[in-house]
Amino acid sequence: MPEHGVAGTTAKKKALPEGSAIGVEAGFIQARNLSSSERRIRNYPGADKPISRTTLRKRTNRLIGHALAILLALGASGAARAEPAHGIAMHGDPALPEGFAHLPYADPEAPKGGTVVYGEAGSWDSLNPYIVKGRSPWQLRMFVAESLMARSWDEPFTLYGLLAETVETPPDRSWVEFTLREEARFSDGSPVTVEDVIYSMKLLGEKGHPRYLEAWQAVESIEQTGPRSVRIDFASPNRELPMLMGLRPILKKDEWERRDFTESSLEPFTGSGPYVIGAFEPGRFLELRRNPDYWGRDLPVNRGLYNFDVIRFEYYLTGEAVWEAFAAGLLSIFKDDDPKRWEDGYTFPAAVDGRIVRGEIPHSRPSGMEGFVFNTRREIFADRRVREALTLAFDWEWINARLYGDEYARITSYWSNSDLAFSGPAEGLEAEILAPFDLPEGTLEEGWTPPASDGSGRNRGNLRRAGKLLDEAGWTVTGGTRANAAGKPLAFEILVTSKSHETLASVYAESLKRLGVDVSVRMVDSAQYAVRRDEYDYDVIVNRWYLSLSPGTEQYIYFAPENVSEPGGRNYAGITDPAVEATIGAMLEAETLEDFRAAVRAHDRVLTSGIYVLPWGYLPTDRLAWLRGFAKPERDSLYGYRMETWYAEPAE
Repeated sequence: MPEHGVAGTTAKKKALPEGSAIGVEAGFIQARNLSSSERRIRNYPGADKPISRTTLRKRTNRLIGHALAILLALGASGAARAEPAHGIAMHGDPALPEGFAHLPYADPEAPKGGTVVYGEAGSWDSLNPYIVKGRSPWQLRMFVAESLMARSWDEPFTLYGLLAETVETPPDRSWVEFTLREEARFSDGSPVTVEDVIYSMKLLGEKGHPRYLEAWQAVESIEQTGPRSVRIDFASPNRELPMLMGLRPILKKDEWERRDFTESSLEPFTGSGPYVIGAFEPGRFLELRRNPDYWGRDLPVNRGLYNFDVIRFEYYLTGEAVWEAFAAGLLSIFKDDDPKRWEDGYTFPAAVDGRIVRGEIPHSRPSGMEGFVFNTRREIFADRRVREALTLAFDWEWINARLYGDEYARITSYWSNSDLAFSGPAEGLEAEILAPFDLPEGTLEEGWTPPASDGSGRNRGNLRRAGKLLDEAGWTVTGGTRANAAGKPLAFEILVTSKSHETLASVYAESLKRLGVDVSVRMVDSAQYAVRRDEYDYDVIVNRWYLSLSPGTEQYIYFAPENVSEPGGRNYAGITDPAVEATIGAMLEAETLEDFRAAVRAHDRVLTSGIYVLPWGYLPTDRLAWLRGFAKPERDSLYGYRMETWYAEPAE
């Protein structure tokens, strides 16, 4: 294969084997997608499956499109062609016009300077954030490295030019072309080149973390098309693929060719972002220093952002330790997700005398999903009746009142708090998507919602229902212990990392005792928790999936079967439901916003009805406390709190 990046060369991929999965950056595109007419599962080209008339028409149109492109190259007039643009949206057009001044939630007049200190629970031992080995600070990807495009957090999913000046893609998004900014530079002053782009795509795709590794299979070819332009052709059209390629980090080829990319390392790397790696001590702290010569400081997507000279991250063993450090005045800004503490925990001197300021930032994010995750790889959780019974024993109303002052709203589905959440009977396209599948009773009617109690703490009605379900599943009570026909007790362990989660799990364990279920709670440090989670070595864990208003291919890595056994994936529940795969495929094929919403609602419905997670609650605002002297813009983003918008107020 010729060396990537040489002008006029093309990196071609081998044809995909029949029936193989095609991955994308945040997940996996399966060989089974939904045709837009018959709404049945089909395979990608080459598989021995019937093709619907609509699919055949799409492929014919694509061939016609290629023919027109050839005619255009030969000088034919009148052939349609995509046009370079300043941004790209998942559906519709970008909200901001070409030549916009700044992002709506950024203050272009924000002063530069000062130091901000954040607290992080956990540890780290690597400065390579692109591989599975080691634990690296997530902030490196946000502040040190850059991608071709930058995301606006004021729209569901829209990207604007960052390293790339323009982006170009046809209506079916079967390819994408990026043109680099001539002024784009790494922090050492060297230019960002097409060679760097092609090298990064290949390196991450072949040797990187699973979130990048499978994505490379979706690329049919990548080639340099001009001094500053690169084109990527995809094996199959997909609306999200051009955007995911636009979000890939671009690495410095000359530097990484001299290093072993596959090994964890504490050697700082050279990025093109607004900050460079400063002082650090693994597991203790990390400092990022603003690059005074940052090439992109005046770009519209950057004006008013990245305002601190130094961002320091202090690492603590637990979340409680982070809170104690903030209360002691060691941290600048603290995001508080504990409603009880928010209500009565700010009684220390700095909070009383006004040195600490508190505020709530409204957001329009989906609730996401947070709760106890059942590992269905374990035999006891493979039966949905068992999972439903265990959910009935969780008295959320009493817990919310006693532990959280009724501050939380209940998570009723993965996309609750948004118009993407399912509601009532499935109708129209949503029903069509799910029609071919054998779903739990009631899924297509009202769907499953978490059970509610009267809040008294007795929860007798739900416990009776839970007992009947467990009896039906073959787990009966003898001598106060619930066991199966072989005499094996119904027992499991809940793995947690914080005292607050330990308290919640212990309350839950007490409720389960009334059903004859033996539950132990084990609290471990974050490092051990991460290892066991990555290896799926647990019965029940706590996890939170942050979900967006524009879900897409990341859903494969969260919920598709490829990550049931592959270490480092995020399918923590071990979901293998073909209906889940089909709904993700439908999301990726949706060409209109209406179809997209229907597909997401179908996805939300089938995930929720599977009862893979026992849902907790969410806060409709982001709650922050900070030292006086720090500030944020008046206007907040659609997604709420964004740390890159904050700044230090000038001294009076």
